[in-house]
Order: sequence, then structure tokens, then C-alpha cells
Amino acid sequence: MSTRIEKDAMGEMPVPAEALYGASTARAVDNFPIAHEPVPAAVIHAFGHLKAACAQANLDLGKLDKKLADAIIAAADEVAQGKHDAHFPVDIYQTGSGTSTNMNANEVIATLANEKLGLGRHVKAEGGVHPNDHVNMGQSSNDTFPTAMHIAGAIAIKSDLSGALGRLYDVTFAKSTKWDKIVKVGRTHLMDATPIRVGQVFDGYCAQADAATGRCESALLELTVNMPIGGTAVGTGINTHELFAEKVCTALNARTGLMFSEADNHFAAQASKDAFVEAHAHLKTIAVSLSKIANDIRHLGSGPRCGIGELNLPATQPGSSIMPGKVNPVMCESVIQVACRVIGNDAVVTTAGLGGVGSIFELNVAMPVMIDAFLESVKLLANASNVFVDKLLVGLEVNETRCRELLDRSLMTVTALAPVLGYDVCAKLANQALVEDKTIRQLVTEQNLLPADQLDDLLDADKMTRPG
Repeated sequence: MSTRIEKDAMGEMPVPAEALYGASTARAVDNFPIAHEPVPAAVIHAFGHLKAACAQANLDLGKLDKKLADAIIAAADEVAQGKHDAHFPVDIYQTGSGTSTNMNANEVIATLANEKLGLGRHVKAEGGVHPNDHVNMGQSSNDTFPTAMHIAGAIAIKSDLSGALGRLYDVTFAKSTKWDKIVKVGRTHLMDATPIRVGQVFDGYCAQADAATGRCESALLELTVNMPIGGTAVGTGINTHELFAEKVCTALNARTGLMFSEADNHFAAQASKDAFVEAHAHLKTIAVSLSKIANDIRHLGSGPRCGIGELNLPATQPGSSIMPGKVNPVMCESVIQVACRVIGNDAVVTTAGLGGVGSIFELNVAMPVMIDAFLESVKLLANASNVFVDKLLVGLEVNETRCRELLDRSLMTVTALAPVLGYDVCAKLANQALVEDKTIRQLVTEQNLLPADQLDDLLDADKMTRPG
């Protein structure tokens, strides 16, 4: 590989000849061959938005020459659009403040800006853009990396997860309406319980989807109202204009369509990552809800002959390499595995936010791994929800014949007779019905315990699903 020599504060460093980055990035690549996975592209794109907004703010404040500012903004726009992702090779497991990625962004944007100014492919050029003095003006890695985290997380939630959960709500609502007159056996402790309408079951799932959407919005709010930019090194705002953060947020809002605002307290915003811990807790709860829905559906669809079989799940692929004709609830299993991963990611985010682990004194030093886990959770939840809707819920059907068959044989319909016959008599009837393999209706009729019309009224399954 042909190289060129670049310099930073520590001296000379060979850099790939075609690389847009410089010495600081090359050192980080050498220092951190850990996961061989770069910081998520969403964070890099967020840095593009941020550096453009910072250049605009510095231009508006009279701190940056217009020619240089315009070149930086144009270069940063290309980074935000993902045009130069290959030039951001720094590993996730790098310096905990994300300094290496911030310098990677500064160097790439400076190089692109200098090319636009006709100064050639140079990270630093005489009379041109300097990565520290100009691209990083009024900033520190300590406030830019966490700000990029907020931007990337908020964009991902808004563009991907929010819509996916909205679709989940729509389809569960439609099913709850469509199946509201179909009565089935209810179950608690995995055992037969009193009747419930299929529509009511899906109304419960619909409520969970609605709550998930609310949690998604709460997570988004946590990330948009606590922007650390403007705190620079330790939260004091040294070397930046007092209006810098406000103007950066204004520029970011125009670029992203979101409503970012400067943190009320920069010391808390930089020293802790409580906002991310709380936001991811919402993601974990969403994962738990999705897992509950998926787990219920796969059990209700168990069979096709020797299980519950009240739901007919769409067949999407062969289920066994040895058992011909077997079809498994693979979409449900996929969602459940996603929940496992998101719950694991929550442990990563929480641990990274702990004092003594990530958050120490005036800075959190576990931010790259935190945002990697966070963004993975958003992506997995959004994708799993969309696939669950498209590949399973849309084509899901109720086996009404099976529902009626199981309901007729249920022993717990005797509960509706308890106010008339008493608990002890009904308990005896349930036990006898089980031993003699009879229905509750058969035994009550045989023993002449109730008139036929009264028995029909009390054993009306639909009435058992309604209060009173």
C-alpha cells in the first residue's frame, strides 16, 4: 500500500496515500485493533451534521471566515450523507471519550474542505482549513462525541423505530377489531381459565404497542433536550462563545427536522450519560413487550394437531431438516432473540453509565461502546417489528373451529355457575367432569341442577367475557 506522511502533535505518521484522514486517525487505527468494527456509520453521519452546524454557528458569530466555513459545511454535508464512510476506520473499542473519532471527523472534513478550496488532498494546508483550529473550533471531543451520540440516537429512533412501532399498533388494532366476536379459552398459569374474546387478547397487544410508541417518544425526548455541545473540555465552555451551543442546536434542527436544545447543565450532560441509560431502559421495555406478544402467539399457534392451535401462523419456511412437513414459528423466535440481545445491550449501556466504570469526574469514558449498543438496539427493534408485522401478523388467522372445540370442553366455564350453585358445588362439578371426561353442561343437565334456559344463559361464552 502506498503511503504519505502526515504529522500531528506526536510527530510523523504514515497514512494510506488515498486516505482522507491524517496522523491522529492513523495512530488510532494502529492502537485499537480490537473488534475490527468501526464506530457505527450513524455516528459518523451525525458528526457530519454536527460539524456543519458548528461551522455555521462560528460563521454566524463572526469567529470563522466565510470561505473556510462554506468549505467545511460542504465537506461535512458529504460526511452526513455517508459518502465517505470508508475513511472512518477507528474501532469501537477506542479511547472512551471518542476523541479518536472526533479527530477522524476533523481530519476527513479538513481534507475534503481543502480539496474544495483547490489546495489538494491535505489534512492541513497553508491558508486552508485546519482540523483543530477550524473544523473543531469552539469544541472538544468531550462535548462533540456525546452530542453526536444524541444526534445519531435521535435520528435512528425517529426515522426507524417510531414508524415500525406505529405499524405494529395499526395491525394489532385491526386484528382486535376483526376478531372481537370470536370467543376462546382464557389461560392463566398455562392452565385453562375463563373465556376471553380473541379481540380482547389482541386489544391487549395493541395497548402494549401503543405504550411502546409512547416509550419510543420518551426515549427521543431524553436525547433531544440534553445536548452537551458547548461544554467543551469539562462543561465550563472554555474557548467557545456563550451563544455557540444555542446556534449549533438551531442549525441542527434545520438540518434534521428534530428539536434539539442545549443541556440545562453542561456538567451533568458531560459527566454522566443518564439520559442514555434512561432512553435505553425504554428500549428494553419495548423489547420485553414484543417478546411477550411473540411468545403468546407462538404458543397459541402450537400444533398443528397436538398443541393449542387456536391461531394459524403463516408458513414461511420448512421447519426441519429431518421431519418432512414441519413448520415452526420462526418469526416469533426471531423477535424473542432480538429481545434477548436488547436486554443484553441494556446491561452494556447501564454499566457504561456507572460511576467508576464509564462516568468518572467530568467525563464519561465508555461512550463509543454505549452508542454502539444503543444503535444496535434501535435497529434490531425496528427491523424485528417490521418483519413481525409483514411476515406474521398480517397473515395471521384464527382457527375458529379449534377455539369452539376447546371452549366447549373447558372446565372453567363452571365459574359462571358459582354465583348460583356456590363455589364448593362447582369445584366438585369441575373435578367430576375431568375424571369422567364430560363437559360442565353435560353434568349439570344430568344432575338437573339448573333449568335448561338458565343454564344456556349462564354458559353463554360471550357474556362471560363482559363485565356483569
